[in-house]
Amino acid sequence: MQNSLQILFRDIPTSEAIDAEIRKRVAKLEKLCSDLMTCLVSVESEANHKQQGKLYRVRVDIKARGAELVVDGSRTSNEDAYVAVRDSFDAMTRQVEEFVERRRGDVKTHTA
Repeated sequence: MQNSLQILFRDIPTSEAIDAEIRKRVAKLEKLCSDLMTCLVSVESEANHKQQGKLYRVRVDIKARGAELVVDGSRTSNEDAYVAVRDSFDAMTRQVEEFVERRRGDVKTHTA
């Protein structure tokens, strides 16, 4: 999937360290699920808050066969960009694990 990985930096300068961290986290996701087709990661800074400095928000959008998994970053925004990356990818890891379990049939689906 490395060819279909896109990393966007919005309202912040491009950081090679953050880029490397994102690539490392995406590689871990690929080990969990080999069917990942595309991954779009956007790192952006939100407006200044009265009580806090700039908040960084990381959105992760992954398309796999039969599903689209999204972490929008609104719940994982943080003053530290690395923490925002970590939190967003931790949330995405949980989604990918659940997706793999559902696809294998390890999780019961409830019918209405």
